[in-house]
Amino acid sequence: MFIDEATIRVQGGRGGDGVISFISNRHSPQGGPDGGNGGSGGSVVMRALSGLSTLYAFRNEPKFRAGDGKNGGKNTRRGARGADKLILVPVGTLVRDVTRGETLVDLSSPGDEVILVHGGEGGRGNRSFTTSVRQAPRICERGLKGEEKTLRLELKLIADVGIIGYPNVGKSSLISCISAKRAKVADYPFTTLVPNLGVVDVDGKYQFVAVDIPGLIEGAHAGRGLGDRFLRHVERTRVLVHMIDLAMLEGRDALEDYHHINAELAAFSEALMKRPQVVVGNKVDLLGSEEIEKSRKRFAANGVEILPISVANRRGIRELIMKVYRSLQAATVKEEEPAPLRRVYRYHGEEGFRVDRDGDVFIVEGEAVERLVKKLNLDSHDAWEYLSERLRKMGVLRELNRRGFASGDLLRIGDVELELKN
Repeated sequence: MFIDEATIRVQGGRGGDGVISFISNRHSPQGGPDGGNGGSGGSVVMRALSGLSTLYAFRNEPKFRAGDGKNGGKNTRRGARGADKLILVPVGTLVRDVTRGETLVDLSSPGDEVILVHGGEGGRGNRSFTTSVRQAPRICERGLKGEEKTLRLELKLIADVGIIGYPNVGKSSLISCISAKRAKVADYPFTTLVPNLGVVDVDGKYQFVAVDIPGLIEGAHAGRGLGDRFLRHVERTRVLVHMIDLAMLEGRDALEDYHHINAELAAFSEALMKRPQVVVGNKVDLLGSEEIEKSRKRFAANGVEILPISVANRRGIRELIMKVYRSLQAATVKEEEPAPLRRVYRYHGEEGFRVDRDGDVFIVEGEAVERLVKKLNLDSHDAWEYLSERLRKMGVLRELNRRGFASGDLLRIGDVELELKN
């Protein structure tokens, strides 16, 4: 099943905890600290794979989580890093951060890869807290949670040429005719419910990829008939084949159809109207030469050169292929919008802090100080001393004192509430 939109949740693995441990053997019965650090959590990585063509695997809004880091051990053994989680998506997948409303990455080439979320840092073991004055610390840190994001995936097919037009003008028949793609064809509107890709051979040496966009109708840019989803697949193309039913079997006027489709392109994206168009009039096998010439002159009077073809008897097909190929060669690839940066949005924080008061509770906010308390395991007297020392060096205690803080007052730092002796 072809699915070109999906929402997923991704989460990096939690970091492993550091441990408190001391050397104890017959050679060193009162040896120093040897508690190792925890391993960092794994990251969630996304990679574009050319063999995929749909986002069907993500249809149930799954959650992807990387592996957790392992805890540290004795003898300063560092915990193993958590395993990364690899997500494979089709080439042409656009990744958006739902919360921020920003584009994270455009995986437009095979092998393109991005780290969506990082794993949490591992906590330090007591060996890392040893100093000249603190030679046997009973201090360790917890590992941090990994980053989390809710992401919107949108697939934009990668093709050189987009075949557009109203339903039933012969687009699926054309792509079956000019490529090895055996598209489903029938004589009723909206037979094609998904875009069809086909590789078109020009002369045995050169090829181009064409995509048959399911029939567009008035209001397509606003989502009528799923038109806005179909139009997305035209955005990457360099040349458009605009197909018209010259026989007007559906009772519509061919020239009006041409203008209506272009109006939908312009309403969806002004950039699409700048694409070179090869306008073809299909089903000329049902018309006489005078009717064909009359239609050609009518389009010419509106500044449009139309190429008469018949997919049914292959009239004009070779000429169409060569004309499209020449248009591709002449087309210049222009950047219509800044390319999305391939980066992971990660808040790096700041060293500053702010002290507020809510009744009897003093509140300290700031990335660095909140991170300190979140990681520190406060189960020992040494850890409390270390916390007081760090808060003093950061200037937090000085500011608390200035605001009237006294020993025993309740202090809230991030999600942690504690009573700190000043």
